[in-house]
Amino acid sequence: MGVSGSGKSTIADHLAVRIGWRYEDGDTFHPPSNVSKMHSGQPLTDEDRWPWLRAIAAEIDRTCKANERAVIACSALKRSYRDILVHGRRDVRIVFLDGTQELIASRLIVRKGHFMPPGLLASQFKTLEPPTPDEHPITVAIDRTVDLIVEDIVNQLKLDRP
Repeated sequence: MGVSGSGKSTIADHLAVRIGWRYEDGDTFHPPSNVSKMHSGQPLTDEDRWPWLRAIAAEIDRTCKANERAVIACSALKRSYRDILVHGRRDVRIVFLDGTQELIASRLIVRKGHFMPPGLLASQFKTLEPPTPDEHPITVAIDRTVDLIVEDIVNQLKLDRP
C-alpha cells in the first residue's frame, strides 16, 4: 500500500516473483468510472472507492479460501479502506511503501502511460493514514533499489522462496 508513485506495482510484482506467489494489480479492480475520473484529474471520493475495495476484498477472500497466495498492489490510503480489505484476517498483511512527497513527485514526473496524473499526489498525501501498530504492518522505505526493498519485505515477513 502507498500513494501513487510509491512503487506499489513494481514492488508487488517483484515480491510475487521472489516468493513464488501470484501478483494482482489493485487498479484492475477499479470500475471504468473511477479510471475516467482519475484520468481527468479528479480525486476519487470514498463513495467511488467502496465498490473497488469490496472487489479487491472479494478477491482476497477467494484467494484465501482456495489456499492460494497472492500479492495485491493497492493504495489502501485510509484505515477504513484497509479494514475492508483485511477485515480481521490474520493471514493478510499490509506492506506500507513509505516515501517523501518530494521523492515520489520526482518519480511521477517521469512516469508515462498511467491514469493517475502527478497533480493528484498532494491529495493522496492529504488522504494518507499510515498504518498503525495494531494493523501489524510491514513498513519499508522506498529510497532504495527494488531488490533491497523486496528483500526487506521478505525478511520482515519471514518468507523465503517456496
